[in-house]
Amino acid sequence: MAVRLLVVEDDVRVSQALELALTDEGYAVTCVGTGEEAMVHIAAGLPEIDVVLLDVMLPDIDGLTLCRRIREQGDVPVIMVTALSDTKDVIAGLECGADDYVSKPVDAGELSARIKAVLRRAGTVVDPDSLIVGDIELYTDQGRAFRAGAEIQLTKTEFRLLRELALARGNVVSREELLERVWESDYFDDSRLLDVHIRRLRRKVEDDPGQPTHVLTVRGFGYRVAA
Repeated sequence: MAVRLLVVEDDVRVSQALELALTDEGYAVTCVGTGEEAMVHIAAGLPEIDVVLLDVMLPDIDGLTLCRRIREQGDVPVIMVTALSDTKDVIAGLECGADDYVSKPVDAGELSARIKAVLRRAGTVVDPDSLIVGDIELYTDQGRAFRAGAEIQLTKTEFRLLRELALARGNVVSREELLERVWESDYFDDSRLLDVHIRRLRRKVEDDPGQPTHVLTVRGFGYRVAA
């Protein structure tokens, strides 16, 4: 079955160009022009969508608000498509729950590579089947994390990040290694992805994100989990 994309883009020319290019790449593409239309599809069930490509500037619901609503419904990968490339705008999108972003004008080849990357991260399974980080249990075969019997609602990217740190068994993992393993090697020049996802992860797994006890920073090098 073809990968199913929901493209949320109000510029008809951009939307048509993306639909044509991504269909040629073998994807099943559904395009909508407003946040309200997107919410109709989301309400119908995110399991029917594999990846959301979300424009930041929409005529009704802005993309950041829509991204938060998508996150409330599930962990489907979200790629923000934005003409806003300033650091604060990129970080705002990632903080809302996006897994990645691409800047306009969009290169179809790069976008296809980003889609494949988020799908690989979403579907990768490694041994062992379970890992322990303090009082957190990770089930890698299920992509789920639990603490004191309660499930922690992590996105697929957040789960992959915590899993990579857990696999190091308390050893330090460099920023470059995390960017390569969790994202792709061409992300080395953009550490904003890592910084924002670490903050998001800490908000979910730490009692006090400002004083973390699970995901620890090793200044000047990278991160590790508490042994």
